[in-house]
Amino acid sequence: MNTEEAYNIWAQQYDSNENKTRDLEAVALRETLDAVAFNDCLEIGCGTGKNTQWLVTRSYVTAIDLSEKMLAVAKEKINSDKAIFIQADISNNWNFTESSYDLVTFSLVLEHIENLEYIFRKVTSVIRPGAYVYIGELHPFKQYTGTKARFDTASGRQEVVCYTHHLSEFTGTAKKYGFEIEVVKEYFDNDDKTQIPRILSILLQKK
Repeated sequence: MNTEEAYNIWAQQYDSNENKTRDLEAVALRETLDAVAFNDCLEIGCGTGKNTQWLVTRSYVTAIDLSEKMLAVAKEKINSDKAIFIQADISNNWNFTESSYDLVTFSLVLEHIENLEYIFRKVTSVIRPGAYVYIGELHPFKQYTGTKARFDTASGRQEVVCYTHHLSEFTGTAKKYGFEIEVVKEYFDNDDKTQIPRILSILLQKK
């Protein structure tokens, strides 16, 4: 099942189903960005708006998602003139940006993108000097064990197409495109550091 189709189906139950990855990434984003100042945010992978709700309390947000159905849920949830919602595929031309940004966020979306270099190249074209990039992803250690984006329907378990990006791929690609690594942090279920971490968060800055 392709990514757009999967998330269109998932949208009707995305907020109500138990989802440790969704919930812990929301914690990671808020903690990572708490002390970061930003006025204009490009949110990639806004989904049903779990992070948009917090981001609009801090800045104007251009919220992007591949799924029309996920965006519909987000629009119903967030009534703010500080948020604009746009359906777009970030693996194609970035014709959805109308200005430059001082923060770009990626939440649980880069696992669905095969070519990170293309994404970083596009990011550098839409940010201001000193801008930040936040990445919150299912930890590659979890992916090594077979965990991936998936959900259950009446017709059975549905799995979304995913790609594993190792930590060195994230950091190496970021450095290649002129970003400095500000924060790398791992988040664990119930903060139990004897287990495999669930979420990898990275904060980058374009100097």
